[in-house]
Amino acid sequence: MKITFFSHSTCIIEIHEKYLLIDPFFSENPVFKNMNFLRSIQKIDYILLTHAHYDHVCDVELFSHKFNNVLVISNYEISNYFNKKGIKTYGINYGSFISFPFGKLKYIWAAHSSVFNDGTYGGNPGGFLLHTDEGNLYISGDTSVIYEMNLIPSFGKLDLSILPIGGKYTMDIEEAIIASDFLKSEKILGVHYDTFEDIRIDKKQAKRKFFEKGKELILLEKGDTLYV
Repeated sequence: MKITFFSHSTCIIEIHEKYLLIDPFFSENPVFKNMNFLRSIQKIDYILLTHAHYDHVCDVELFSHKFNNVLVISNYEISNYFNKKGIKTYGINYGSFISFPFGKLKYIWAAHSSVFNDGTYGGNPGGFLLHTDEGNLYISGDTSVIYEMNLIPSFGKLDLSILPIGGKYTMDIEEAIIASDFLKSEKILGVHYDTFEDIRIDKKQAKRKFFEKGKELILLEKGDTLYV
């Protein structure tokens, strides 16, 4: 499993030659000064959306037009919203694992909010639990630490957890460490930090705090890749 990080919570996961784009946030992202990044993205098969905030969904239409056969997977309300725009979607909710060509996917609880910029309700915010023969991955989405995270390892051991660490709107470093304990996850990819001034972190200090708890916090630069 290969993960390419772009910025904020946006990444591409490659599994069995299937490309999953998570929470696309480019055109309105202050980290990107131009749209030249599009040239480096040659294939997208699925778009996974955790919730409806603009910094997670603003480029869904852009990518669905660039890659005609892309399938958007999200909760029922978000899927309906984009389906009405002529985009192919697959609506799910908190429930069972669902099988896809890349593996099994389960929509997982999150404590956050979810609304589109035009005021349309975005349904329950969530994350994704992804089980594949290349490894098991938890994508928490925007959330605070919640006790339900204790249930996630009962579905299978995690090889990597993707957790927000910027604070204010999501977990901060200390809460992400607690979450990693609940998840029994030793390796964490930190996201949702440094994009805006009010979620800036001290990266060295953050890594040290995780290390002191016997865990590895991975912080990638724009375009960096990670193999799970």
